[in-house]
Amino acid sequence: MTKLHYNITINATAEKIWDVLWSDTNYPQWTSVFGPGSRAVTDWKKGSKALFLGEGGEGLVSRIVEHKPNEYMLFEHLGEVKDGVEDTESPQARQWAGALEDYTLVAGNGNCELTTTIDIADDYVEWFKDVWPKAMEKIKTMSEDVL
Repeated sequence: MTKLHYNITINATAEKIWDVLWSDTNYPQWTSVFGPGSRAVTDWKKGSKALFLGEGGEGLVSRIVEHKPNEYMLFEHLGEVKDGVEDTESPQARQWAGALEDYTLVAGNGNCELTTTIDIADDYVEWFKDVWPKAMEKIKTMSEDVL
């Protein structure tokens, strides 16, 4: 498991960034950089299950460990979803077991700093190193857009 850290300063309120990150409308837009049809199936409540899925219905099964609106979100990945079935037992799925992914927002000076730390299964590190900065830029662009 490899830990990756990313941060970006966004000229928007924490509330606006939070909406971009987690609303059912915006989440699929910024996560599209990971793959078309990206979506989350969850109620976003602490302790709830979260399925992070792509177009084909495959992805990760996770649990929301902490949820402090407009400040902090922490996920623990438990395994994979393949062919619509949650898998936490196979060797492939177990490489994600216990991996953490967090998002922290700190407001100040009229903008907000978004920091994320993610544990990545070793087979995916190089791909995430390429794609994750694109996701951060997409979050920034979407958050700074005036509607």
